[in-house]
Amino acid sequence: MLAVVFGVLVCVSPSPPVFITIRFCLAAASAGVFLTLYVTRLELCDPSLRLLATMMSGLTVFGGELLLLAVALGCGSWRGLLGTGAAPLSLFLCYGIPGVFPESPRWLLLSEKTGDMNSFSERQRDDDSFSELDTELSSSPGRPRLSFPELLHSRNIWKNLCVLGFTSFISHGISHCYSSFRGDVRGFTPSFYWTYLLSVCAGGGAWLLLWATVDRFGRRGILLLAMTLTGLASLILLGLMEYLSESAMTVFSIMGLFSSQAAASLSILFTAEVMPTIIRGSGVGAVMALGCVGRLSSPLMNLRNHYGYFLHHVVYSSLALLAVLSILLLPESKRKPLPQTLADGEQYRRPPLVRRRRDNVPLLATPNPET
Repeated sequence: MLAVVFGVLVCVSPSPPVFITIRFCLAAASAGVFLTLYVTRLELCDPSLRLLATMMSGLTVFGGELLLLAVALGCGSWRGLLGTGAAPLSLFLCYGIPGVFPESPRWLLLSEKTGDMNSFSERQRDDDSFSELDTELSSSPGRPRLSFPELLHSRNIWKNLCVLGFTSFISHGISHCYSSFRGDVRGFTPSFYWTYLLSVCAGGGAWLLLWATVDRFGRRGILLLAMTLTGLASLILLGLMEYLSESAMTVFSIMGLFSSQAAASLSILFTAEVMPTIIRGSGVGAVMALGCVGRLSSPLMNLRNHYGYFLHHVVYSSLALLAVLSILLLPESKRKPLPQTLADGEQYRRPPLVRRRRDNVPLLATPNPET
């Protein structure tokens, strides 16, 4: 409802300060809708279908961004563009109709909504995808309450959240470093629409890559590969820009943009799978917020004489290498059940790097000195 109200008000803004304020409120409301849909969609899916559902939603966003480009080219004024974009927000009001938007069964389990949970279980009795939740429902002794002292001492949860938040911050912020294909050094400046189209297509291709590889090689391995390619492309452009041809610069810039968007999308999915239900919304929201903070560094690229471009590259390339090392501390969540409580989240730990070998040779019995 807030998104609908602010979407209408932003179209009739009388002054720039009012426009900026209402636009900020609209973005905050839309972010809340996106976060709620992301978490609920993941909690409604079977472990084997989470990646597919997330990939389909990512491709839907990709189609919407392409449609936005077509609408921007067709509209003659910014008010018409904002009005066209705000009109579909009225579909959000359909979420208030009973039965249209299902409540997360995991949230029902946590909040002890027994009546709603029983009706949900009866509707899904013949569906095998909720066998995991049925097991948790039958074995749950009671409502797990959020204990702030226990949360503060959950070091493994904080470690996973900090690593994934740092990865999201780097992957979102470093994407602006791959603007060298715009020709800032070679003197060629393509249009804003071409830059936007290339960025959107890189995001769509990143979702297809994740769909084809993540379930096969695991979340942590693909995230490590994506961040490695991101840092490698940044280092090559930083150190060899003066010696590379225009086509080589374009290839490395697109590779960096492609891998950084894949890392950004996968870090959010990873967070939703390792955070327990009791704090999943807060954890995913924190990682998304850190990604937005990373994008705030883009004005540094416009500093005079390309000093901002060089500084941006150096800082984010160094942080990308640190992010690669920190990803090794993450667990693997491929096809594992979602953690429900803080204790479940503490069990998501990194597997040991070296397994201890057991000596299977039977030991000789020591003789009894008394006999």
